[in-house]
Amino acid sequence: MKIQVLKPKFHVEECLDQVRECLEKGWTGMGFKTVEFEEAWKKYTGHKFAYYLNSNTVGLHLAVKILKMSNGWNDGDEIISTPITFVSTNHAIMYENLKPIFADVDEYLCLDPVDMEKKISKKTKAVIFVGYGGRVGQLDKIIAICKKHNLKLILDAAHMSGTKVNGVCPGTWEGIDVSVYSYQAVKNLATGDSGCICWADEASHNLTKMLAWCGINKDTYARSNKGTYAWKYDVDYVGYKYNGNAIMAAIALTQLKYLDEENERRREIVQMYNEGFKNNSLIKIIPAPFADECSYHLYELVVPDREALLDFLSSNDINCGVHYRDNTEYSVYKYGNGTCPKAHEISQHLITMPLHMWLTNDEVRLIIQKVNEFVK
Repeated sequence: MKIQVLKPKFHVEECLDQVRECLEKGWTGMGFKTVEFEEAWKKYTGHKFAYYLNSNTVGLHLAVKILKMSNGWNDGDEIISTPITFVSTNHAIMYENLKPIFADVDEYLCLDPVDMEKKISKKTKAVIFVGYGGRVGQLDKIIAICKKHNLKLILDAAHMSGTKVNGVCPGTWEGIDVSVYSYQAVKNLATGDSGCICWADEASHNLTKMLAWCGINKDTYARSNKGTYAWKYDVDYVGYKYNGNAIMAAIALTQLKYLDEENERRREIVQMYNEGFKNNSLIKIIPAPFADECSYHLYELVVPDREALLDFLSSNDINCGVHYRDNTEYSVYKYGNGTCPKAHEISQHLITMPLHMWLTNDEVRLIIQKVNEFVK
């Protein structure tokens, strides 16, 4: 059987117990477990507000939309983002008729603060920072630049569940307007698919709750939780069906219990990789600041011939991957081609190594052996 690049581990019996409670109660939609998870997530991270959603992607859309609504942005205004990310990061900007402006990446594959500041124009309204692979990068410098230029800051924390800096969740740092997390199928805190949006201010949080539920001003759970089912509500906005459901939240509640323990195992695997590759001059390891608290959703190498290495490892029953293609190579974002040379170059050589809870130490050693055998 091939070694997989990403493979979630579910604590099946505990997950089933949580799901069974939903089924027995007859409440599988928004509310009940979603509320329970929101409270658990706030306690775990230190966020003041949290709203459970059906994906990180819709959370990013809501973040952009609400900031646009609240600050009077116009169509055609710009948000600085990274070309090294899953496309939903930049799609969220386009959903609101705003324009992604791409800034180059640093050694951590996160936004380079120097190039980011160069890309600021009169139309720039915000920055989206992607915590790539769980890394915090130079987020502190990005925050300082945003404050200097009066820009809003969105943290795409899809990879950052469990990442901390000196014990503190980076998403709670002062200067970040909103953080959006992912609990997609292969993320560190895996469900079928879901996410969470955490605002720094209550007004945006309350607006999120309406927009994510078709613009309705009172959700079903809130109305039914008053003893008598209060059926009447108003619709204040043309909203969306972005809310999460109790089944996914039930799974998330179980997975959260094991997040720190499993992230620690990820760090152990990363340390083995780093030791195994450090003496190979043809391989570049992507570093991580605060590595002892990084969630390490991904572990990547920069190698001379990625395609050949992918084929070689596959022939040895080791599946690796690529995260992510330079977004400016896609036709929809081709206007940005050539604006981020470092990101473009490195994206041609990035390979993602297997990193998940099912990996044994022997398998990690085998992967290291095979990579070094080929890259020489």
